[in-house]
Amino acid sequence: MKRFHDIGERRPGKPGSRPWLKVALAAAVLSVFAGTANTARAQVAPQATAGGFKLSAGGTGSGSYVQYGERKMLGVSGFVDADTNRGLGVEIEGRWLEFHQTADVHVETYSAGVRYHFNFRRFQPYAKGLIGFGDFNFPYNDGKGRYLVATMGGGVDYRLNHRIHIRVADAEYQDWPQFSWPGFTGTMTTLTVSAGLRVGIF
Repeated sequence: MKRFHDIGERRPGKPGSRPWLKVALAAAVLSVFAGTANTARAQVAPQATAGGFKLSAGGTGSGSYVQYGERKMLGVSGFVDADTNRGLGVEIEGRWLEFHQTADVHVETYSAGVRYHFNFRRFQPYAKGLIGFGDFNFPYNDGKGRYLVATMGGGVDYRLNHRIHIRVADAEYQDWPQFSWPGFTGTMTTLTVSAGLRVGIF
């Protein structure tokens, strides 16, 4: 039986990755973002009644379908949401599909973009569009590629109290328009469903 990298899934190699370094960098970026947002909120405090500003952060567990090899994988994500009371905001997200691997394939994505939400009683439906990049580790560690990733998604949060929301469901469709390996260049997609928790910072 031929292994995956013998039948066209091979990718020229890059030096070994350091997942812990990526997580640390992502955390640093999120911390800087939170500090900047806090300063901006302090500057516009007198106008809070006009629009308002809320910052929250959270995490989810997820199940994903990865088109490459028709893989089903498990992962985790971390995100920061910055929203106005008028519904428009931004989201920064990191997602790590590291579990239920086959042939050492794993995927990480880092994205940012806009989101829109509205409130219905204790529920808060939302939609989002993100752009960023994804790191894809090819079978048997034969290589690693970095690609543009565009994400469309949405979901619903449930408010437990003024700070804590349950992320009841979050669905994302990711498009990798420049995905390639020898013999193929084209779009690769992933579909992810998640659930977790979101906590208000201020």
